[in-house]
Amino acid sequence: MMEQETGERCEVLGIGTPGSEDPSTGLMKNCNTTVLNGRPLPRDLANQLDRRVIVANDANCFALAEANLGAAKGCPIVFGVIMGTGVGGGIVVRGQVLTGAQGIAGEWGHNLLEPNGQQCYCGKVGCVETVLAGPGLERYYAERSGVQRTLPEIVSRARLGDDSAAVETVCRLCAKFGEAISVVVNILDPDAIVLGGGVGNVDELYTLGKAELEKWIFNPQPSVNLLKPELGDSAGVFGAAHLTLAV
Repeated sequence: MMEQETGERCEVLGIGTPGSEDPSTGLMKNCNTTVLNGRPLPRDLANQLDRRVIVANDANCFALAEANLGAAKGCPIVFGVIMGTGVGGGIVVRGQVLTGAQGIAGEWGHNLLEPNGQQCYCGKVGCVETVLAGPGLERYYAERSGVQRTLPEIVSRARLGDDSAAVETVCRLCAKFGEAISVVVNILDPDAIVLGGGVGNVDELYTLGKAELEKWIFNPQPSVNLLKPELGDSAGVFGAAHLTLAV
């Protein structure tokens, strides 16, 4: 439609997806939309659309957009975090996404956080995602209260202070966030961390979560720049478009 309206042909498309393309095979892997795993999505899209297609993890697209256009604009090293139904991350250095030799750079959501924890869809146990993603937080609350509630309801009740299970859930979120993201900070030492996704909207992460994070930083005077995203739900689309600029 756009090509018809403008009379111009788009030669390269950037597309954000769950998971990532394996550089050695061209097949998708690590997708929580598991039907995509093992499929040649980039090649199939290129064939169907008759043009070059660049596919990147949706967290990479988020990070790229916030680094180049949003909250972390001008920061040399940016770590973009997605915490929602899953947990992912993307690394941007001087305006370029780092994908890594295996296409898994930034995947802090599948670092080990609880050795005896919950089974993750990836086949491992105790991943960060099983603890910090929305479903894991809601499960934790339900186990302690006997009641099913959504995360926004849990957070609201925690702020009122009269629901001990809700308070415990939010405190645990902040403590485990600090433990988990400190590993990234100690390795990458980013100029900015941008928190996206539904769980990233929990304001306590920027106060209590940041204080918990700073306990684990390898620096006697830790300084971590946690930022709220500026581009909203459009960040992934903007980031996907920016993938084509490096071609």
